[in-house]
Amino acid sequence: MIFMDPGDRLERAEEREQYDLHENDPADPRYRKFLSHLSVPLLERVAPGSQGLDFGCGPGPALAMMLEEAGHRMSVFDPYYDNDPRVLESKYDFLTATEVVEHFHRPGEEFRTMFSLLRPGGWLGVMTSRLSAPEGFASWHYKNDPTHVCFYADATLVWLAHRHAARVEILSDRVALFQAGYEP
Repeated sequence: MIFMDPGDRLERAEEREQYDLHENDPADPRYRKFLSHLSVPLLERVAPGSQGLDFGCGPGPALAMMLEEAGHRMSVFDPYYDNDPRVLESKYDFLTATEVVEHFHRPGEEFRTMFSLLRPGGWLGVMTSRLSAPEGFASWHYKNDPTHVCFYADATLVWLAHRHAARVEILSDRVALFQAGYEP
């Protein structure tokens, strides 16, 4: 895992300005197709009518809408756009974190929070670009977004699974699914 020096991070207001530039239109078919890289394999694993949380949903909770359209009950949470701490008091059958974990200033705490919100056997779907070789970091486009402050490798995901008594399925260079409730 690679971390941005905390001294180089944006201030909270600057970070929000950058997020406001993102185009997360729930009606955009290209954006929905992008999100389907996580939603399709997740939907294959969760029971019909499950309850989920889109963690870090952004200003347009497109993924939550897609999962509701598939018959699931969804809640949303985002520290900038939908900061209702009451949703963090419930348990869920699944959580999604699409293009979110690279923004975590305290990934240990934030992953602990996400795993604590899952019912036993629940799923955490994570979508983030991962670094395949540390020597390629300097030329990697993903690090150029000033709101991206931590970067993951497959080994990081395996470590997180072990740490949180979960198993992980690494489905692509961008998508991983964790299932809670497995002893390391």
